[in-house]
Order: sequence, then structure tokens, then C-alpha cells
Amino acid sequence: MTTTRADGSLYTSIQNNIATIEFGHPASNSFPGELLDRLTKELHSLADNETVSVIILKSEGDRAFCAGASFDELVAIDTLEAGKTFFSGFANVINAMRTCGKLIVGRVQGKAVGGGVGLISACDYAFATEAASVKLSELTIGIGPFVIAPAVQNRIGKAGFSELSLAPSEWKTAYWAKEKGLYAKVFETQQELDTELEIFTEKLASYNPDALAGMKKILWEDTENWDELLAERAELSGTLVLSDFTKNALAKFRK
Repeated sequence: MTTTRADGSLYTSIQNNIATIEFGHPASNSFPGELLDRLTKELHSLADNETVSVIILKSEGDRAFCAGASFDELVAIDTLEAGKTFFSGFANVINAMRTCGKLIVGRVQGKAVGGGVGLISACDYAFATEAASVKLSELTIGIGPFVIAPAVQNRIGKAGFSELSLAPSEWKTAYWAKEKGLYAKVFETQQELDTELEIFTEKLASYNPDALAGMKKILWEDTENWDELLAERAELSGTLVLSDFTKNALAKFRK
């Protein structure tokens, strides 16, 4: 069952020192700006919650994990400021995940595109099903995955990022993503995924919270410049989305 709310949904439950964030949107669990802002704020809140040691990030339903940022909002961009604000959405979420201080485990049940791949990359560990193919399609409309690039490169390296981003019409399988390091484990079914996810996160949450916090810092060493870097990338993307190439590419999607 997925939400029918136009602005999406976001729910958090906490049990046994594990916080589970579940997001949803009727358009393949994509993110309008308001939902990205809510997720950013929720991550900051959980960072200050001393009862939480581990965070699970998941999406609603049994199909797509995340289709990226809202396409309706993308095609409506008509100023540089609006473009920068739009692309700052995932920048803010990635930075919130990076600085959260709590280990984040992704549950990826289906396909991920664009910002959805960035979201997975910003997790510290991720489980997936065989259906969790990935694609970075941004070049097809005249922009690039610039904002999420640092996170994706941090997870799968520049070679993997190049292979993914320069073939923007090609889906990469979940097993390709596991080989590159995006996923830690891939399962045949969601039931198998959820069983292993529960075992893994409960064991992780039983460890010394200070040790977990220390691991989080180590995993994100040398990323201290990302606040500025991702803001610059958002401005670059905001400029490109106003280009004639991108306007023509997006014209057929306008309502």
C-alpha cells in the first residue's frame, strides 16, 4: 500500500534503539521539495536522539524504491533561483545523512533512478532485492548527476560512477550494483531481505553507541567540504536546466 498524498508521506518509528524512516509518494516514491525538506529535518532530529543508534531508510510499497526528485517540479523550473532550490533538495538530504552521526542502513526493494541512487549511496550499508536495478538518466535531458556524484563516487568509485552515468539509458542490475559496492547484499525476495535486515540491524544496535558513532566518522572522512561542494553542484544543475537543450528535452513532458 502506497500513499496517495500529492506531497508524499514520511513516517518514523523507533524500537530497540533502531529508528525506521519510511517515505512514500504516488509517483514511484519520488521526492517533491517539501518531502526532501521533511526528510532532512527528520535526519537532523534523529541525530540528536540519544535513544537511537541505527537508522533504517526505506520506501513504501513493493515496487520502485525511489524515482528521484519530482519530475513535475523539474519541468516547472523557470529561474536560476528556483533551479538551485530544486537541486539543493537532495544535496541537503545527503549532507544530513553524512553528518547524522548514526549509521544508516538502506532497504532497497526496487528500482532507483537519479536522486534515488544518491540516497542509497549516502547510506552506510544497504540491502537490496534482485529487482533493485539502478540508473542515472540525467544526461538524457541535458543535465548531469552532479549533486549526487560525490556520494555515488564515495560508494562505487569514479570508474563505477562513470560506467553508470555515461550510459544514462541503461539499467544496471542489482548484482552489478553489489559488485561495485552500492549494495552489501542482494536477496531474491523482499521477505528474505527483511529477515536479514532485522537480524543485522538488531545486532548492530547492540554494539557500543560510541563505537558506532566513531565508525560513522571514519566512513565519512574527507567529506567536510560537501556543504559547499553540493551547493555549488546544485547551482550548476540549476543553470543547466534553463539551457535550450534541456528546455527542449523537457518540453514534451510539460502538462
